[in-house]
Amino acid sequence: MSDYFGKEVPKLGFGLMRLPRRGIGIDVEQVKKMVDLFLEAGFTYFDTAFVYPGSEVAIRKALVERYPRESYTLATKINAFLLAPTEKAAKKQFFTSLERTGAGYFDYYLLHSFMENNYRKYDRFHLWDFVKEQKEKGLVKHFGFSFHAGPELLDQILTEHPEVDFVQLQINYADWENPSVTSRANYEVARKHGKSITVMEPVKGGSLANPPKAVKELFRAYHPDMSCASWAIRFVASLDGIITVLSGMSNLEQMKDNLSYMKNFEPLNEEEQEIIRQAQRILGKSSTIPCTACHYCTEGCPKQIAIPDIFAAMNKQLGNGQMAEARAAYAAAAPEGHRASDCIGCRQCERACPQHLTITDYLAQGAQMLED
Repeated sequence: MSDYFGKEVPKLGFGLMRLPRRGIGIDVEQVKKMVDLFLEAGFTYFDTAFVYPGSEVAIRKALVERYPRESYTLATKINAFLLAPTEKAAKKQFFTSLERTGAGYFDYYLLHSFMENNYRKYDRFHLWDFVKEQKEKGLVKHFGFSFHAGPELLDQILTEHPEVDFVQLQINYADWENPSVTSRANYEVARKHGKSITVMEPVKGGSLANPPKAVKELFRAYHPDMSCASWAIRFVASLDGIITVLSGMSNLEQMKDNLSYMKNFEPLNEEEQEIIRQAQRILGKSSTIPCTACHYCTEGCPKQIAIPDIFAAMNKQLGNGQMAEARAAYAAAAPEGHRASDCIGCRQCERACPQHLTITDYLAQGAQMLED
């Protein structure tokens, strides 16, 4: 555990972006079971956002209505570039989140998903001052922002806003030196400014739970019974200054796996650190698409193309040479009219992508690879 802001916070956080589904909605009954296991193991940190469909309501039903308020910590986010055409609409998100969750206040509140093309909108909408006002009223205990850009911008923002309590960064071993994600450089900037860190995407949208065969064999040779996801989460949790590591768990099996090695967390030893470095070298040669399946790209797609699902299908071939499996997954993800070849090249998806992927180019590659 780590002691931050006067309260101990266990290092595993429950990310509520990828909750289990049942039909067209969230499977609240399964979420209740996951919440119960999480709290019973001594963990308390839950992370949602205004723009995660159904998530805030689900956590009210699964957590807030079933447990004392002081027994957990809840984080959510305000988003100035999705579903926020005006300053009034953006500020209304805060009060809507309070109503949806029923939490009364938020332990952690974030300005959501800063990138080069959107961060100034938070200034124009006066959201920094707005959130500080909510903190003064006791409706927010600690505030920060989540970040998807480079170290220069992060340094600028933290210099302009030294009052933030923490920053949420994308950190995982695969992206530690990735020039488009800059995990290490961003981590070092945050620590230089004395900021504590909550971590998102430690398993890179699930891709590090199922890495290329060479990485799997490397991990299993050392720890036959440890999941690949455990290596990813323990790598991040071993860093200094980490408040909590968010795992976007989607079922009870993932919850049980995470609890199995985080309940009595042990940092990576030197041998394990070297194995991670070997895995990084292997992944540096990978041709897979580094998509984290956040789905921000699909929000405004005029052709309603299931971009993350198409990329997951492509990665079966690119990462493991599984062409038959890739074609089957593509057929399920891309019905007529919503295929990769139906992309019209508007590039709104690329403007929304936190990973800064050249999505239209990848879709063209997918069409050539998987369409008849």
